[in-house]
Amino acid sequence: MRNRRFLQTQITAGRFTLPVVIFICTLCWIGTSFLLPDLQSDTSDYSLWNTVSSLYVPDWAGRLISFGLYAVIGYFLIEMNNAFAIIRMRASVQTSFYFLLITACPGIHILYAGDVAAAAFLLSLYFLFKSYQKTHSSGYLFHSFVFIGAGSLLFPQLLYFIPLWLIGSYNFKSLNIRSFCASVIGLSLPYWFLLGHAIFHQQMDLFYQPFIELATFQPVDFWDGFSLWEKVTLAYLFVLFLVSTIHCIVSGYEDKIQTRAYLHFLILLDISIFLFIALQPAHCMDLMSLLFIGTSILAAHLFVLTNNKISNLFFICSMVFLILLFGFNTWILL
Repeated sequence: MRNRRFLQTQITAGRFTLPVVIFICTLCWIGTSFLLPDLQSDTSDYSLWNTVSSLYVPDWAGRLISFGLYAVIGYFLIEMNNAFAIIRMRASVQTSFYFLLITACPGIHILYAGDVAAAAFLLSLYFLFKSYQKTHSSGYLFHSFVFIGAGSLLFPQLLYFIPLWLIGSYNFKSLNIRSFCASVIGLSLPYWFLLGHAIFHQQMDLFYQPFIELATFQPVDFWDGFSLWEKVTLAYLFVLFLVSTIHCIVSGYEDKIQTRAYLHFLILLDISIFLFIALQPAHCMDLMSLLFIGTSILAAHLFVLTNNKISNLFFICSMVFLILLFGFNTWILL
């Protein structure tokens, strides 16, 4: 057990952890691209996303763009921790774990609307955290809602998270009349550009389509609506999220008030995404990209800031099951 504690500390605090993870994940991506060459995203009735995705005809281009978007998200996860000290040290474990989670799910290695939405989602989250107790928070909330609006053009369901953003800004003491108006302007700005494009090209259906998609609810199917690999992956993510959440609540007194506010918002966000996936299984692939962001931060907070027998055992089990998850998901999709 002493060696196991050293293993956890060495991996979470090692400077070579992230480069090794990037190398391993890149090899796995290349391997799954050869093993699963016919992997295709689910067909969508959303014409605006179909118009954008049709520009990337080659399958390899979609995989490459998806890989690039995940790399950008991983980089900003490091920048977020450096800016807000969520893990109380300059750690890259959240990015390493994010890459491992993405790699363990070959089904999302192709381009989805959720990939683009996840990048906009994280940038919006960054500016929302920036607004914490700012006297002049209008600019931060404006940029935060601009990215939410921009991401919702390709994944309209992103607009369902706006109440959570308002709750978060209220808890961060950055919501007032001016910042609320700035949020509304920022949210509507991408749609003004879309409206101008639709009018100029006489394609008003493009402007109406996001709202039609937003009001369309897919059948609620708690079991048959998910494939087998999605069920297993979601079960793994939920266990990881649950343990990380318990740790955040129990040891919250060790963090600053500001850090606790960030972590509690991420917990609320992940709970909402899990409920969203349960109620709308058709959007599971897109929402899973959002779920990985909060889960990787919470898991990194758990693994970096704990060092006891139970945490070490859970860390080793998590890594072993993650490897098994990758093999299982690849085998199912063959």
